[in-house]
Amino acid sequence: MDGKVPSSIGEMMAEAISVSGQISGTDKTLTFETGKLAGLANGAVTARMGDTQILVTATASSKPRDGADFFPLTVDIEERMYAAGRIPGSFFRREGRASEDAILACRLIDRPLRPNFKEGYRHDTHIVGTILGVDSQNPYDVIALNGASAALWVSDIPFESPVAAVRIAWSTEGTWIPFPTYEEGEASTFEMVVAGRQLDSGDIAVMMVEAGGTEKSFQYYADGAPKVTEEVLASGLEACKQWIDDVIELQKSLRLAVGAKPEMDWVRSADYSDEIIAAVREVGTERLTEALSIADKAQREARESELRGEIAAELVERFADVPDAAKQVGNAIRSASKEIVRRRIVEDGFRIDGRATNEVRPLSAEVGLLPTAHGSGLFQRGETQVINVCTLGMSRMEQLIDTLNPSDRKRYMHHYNFPPFSTGEAGFMRGPKRREIGHGALAARALLPVISSKAEFPYALRLVSD
Repeated sequence: MDGKVPSSIGEMMAEAISVSGQISGTDKTLTFETGKLAGLANGAVTARMGDTQILVTATASSKPRDGADFFPLTVDIEERMYAAGRIPGSFFRREGRASEDAILACRLIDRPLRPNFKEGYRHDTHIVGTILGVDSQNPYDVIALNGASAALWVSDIPFESPVAAVRIAWSTEGTWIPFPTYEEGEASTFEMVVAGRQLDSGDIAVMMVEAGGTEKSFQYYADGAPKVTEEVLASGLEACKQWIDDVIELQKSLRLAVGAKPEMDWVRSADYSDEIIAAVREVGTERLTEALSIADKAQREARESELRGEIAAELVERFADVPDAAKQVGNAIRSASKEIVRRRIVEDGFRIDGRATNEVRPLSAEVGLLPTAHGSGLFQRGETQVINVCTLGMSRMEQLIDTLNPSDRKRYMHHYNFPPFSTGEAGFMRGPKRREIGHGALAARALLPVISSKAEFPYALRLVSD
């Protein structure tokens, strides 16, 4: 081989820049590291707490997506079984489709980050969290969320400001524990994930809250544990602000150590011009207000569709020399309709179907619909219906989980399906989408605390909501 051979591989590797910070009031430390891995991504950060570490990358396309009237952000979590020192249990012995835990983590990351990109940004943006290591103490989801924000913050992607998140657990002693371990979470009565960002004033603006009781909540309450009242919940939200601030300051320290990158060249996309939205308001506000005041949904939608066509035909002709005039007019009509509905709610106190803001749609419920099922029920609110069916099975029917979660079995399964006919549409019937998995998990979280323990009720339980 010609040329000089490096004396060690280390000479070929980039040097990492790392910052660490302690979470206030705890001995837990969060570390962000960048510069060593995934150097070709727009931004890449390895986030670590304990021995749980995630490489989070953020990449963006050089051009906006053609015709996109939304922000095309994708978040993926790649669970690597080597992270826990395991070989995948599948036939091919390699990772397959994303697990439910990974999908829920993707949704958790997406929600607080999406509003923080600059207005009009329509470039395809991809955030990937690769789980490099997990211990039996620290869940990876919130760490990955903070790593994703850090990766965006040190990148050249147009990201407004860092976002941070913390999971807190309400202990049986009546204290909030930040970044609880698996053991601390199981020994608590309530858990909450809160995400936020810093305002110019220095205060923390809460952007997302996800909360729920634990499997043993009522058992602990029966033993005298303090309950989660509105005051306790409010105190938790307030306590989170300090811990969120800790993580945001750590992200700022990382960017300061790395140096801020010049923002990438990007095209600001507009759904419509100022002239077009002004014209829509001029010719359509009165007519759309009348249509959107019709209480009956079918009649309202028919009249609104008719008016949209009339207004669009009139304005497309007026703006015939404007590129994509039809699309801009359509977007402007939708925006004007939203303004009308919102104004009616805020100023008049009435929702689109005529209900007051504190009035719910008619509720009804029925049980025993399916004689062959172990349990079934129909719940209806307005025109929305859900059929819920319960099936019991022996313990051997528990779901076997081959993920990075310390638990390898799931006794209670809740599956949610949203077929296209639910909204009167034609579509393709495929496997469950992320939204369906998320909604099933939401229902499961609500019911989990009231399901009897395995010692009292030694059965597998599956609920399906259609």
